[in-house]
Amino acid sequence: MHISSLVDMGRYPLDCPGSASFSTMISGVRDQLYEDGCAVLKGFVHEDGLKALVKEADRVAGKAHRSFSRTNAYFTKDDTSLPPSHPMRQFFDRSNGFIPADNFGPKSPLRKIYEWDCFMPFVQSALEEPEDRFFRYDDPLADVIINMVEEGDGFPWHYDTNNFTVTLAIQNAESGGEFEYVPMLRSPTDEHFADVASVLSGDRSRVSKLVLEPGDLQIFKGRYSLHKVNPVQGKRKRYVGIFSFVEREGMCGSVERTRQLYGRVLPRHIAREGLREDKLID
Repeated sequence: MHISSLVDMGRYPLDCPGSASFSTMISGVRDQLYEDGCAVLKGFVHEDGLKALVKEADRVAGKAHRSFSRTNAYFTKDDTSLPPSHPMRQFFDRSNGFIPADNFGPKSPLRKIYEWDCFMPFVQSALEEPEDRFFRYDDPLADVIINMVEEGDGFPWHYDTNNFTVTLAIQNAESGGEFEYVPMLRSPTDEHFADVASVLSGDRSRVSKLVLEPGDLQIFKGRYSLHKVNPVQGKRKRYVGIFSFVEREGMCGSVERTRQLYGRVLPRHIAREGLREDKLID
């Protein structure tokens, strides 16, 4: 399978860095990221590519780890030493499914995009990150996955465990599933708990809402921007592919969070627990 069978190469010439069309494209993406930590490339995957991705998602949907729980924005356990109003003690219903990365092998069209030799350099350039601080997520369960949301499911306010998340809308539900986020609410050195508490209590003054259409690619600074997915309605599943990148080679998910999202952990998660430079709560 050639990448052109998936990606609209005419509209998004990732394979032509240095060209005028590439420079125009990357400038627009950077402008979006600068404004609010989120950029959307409409129709990145064309119609025929979407058919292949939906077919793949339907085929592996039964492999999803479905979970129903109450969680806080940091995926930590309750800490009774903190006051009840602290955001780490605010828990909300979470129900959805994640199809782990080990279901997307070498022939997977989703992995084809993630491992395309032009894709990571493009994302790195869009984010203006140095080469020595930009790597694929070294997580055998979570480097490239599909988030599957069914009727009534949703994902409450949270942060991502990896620094940069790139998502691909594959299939929308019949209704609902809007993506809401608060750009850059925390920094690598400051949790800004008071600001998080304000959002969790209903302050929407800084909340942005985004409806992605199938084929749209989103580049998002999810480790620093609080975000959620609203519950969906209807029988059609919502599929979103997730490609993850980090700032340090060898990083993978924490044991606690991996177990919550995928229902299992591997030796690599245990061996590399805590391998990150920032001290943010996961």
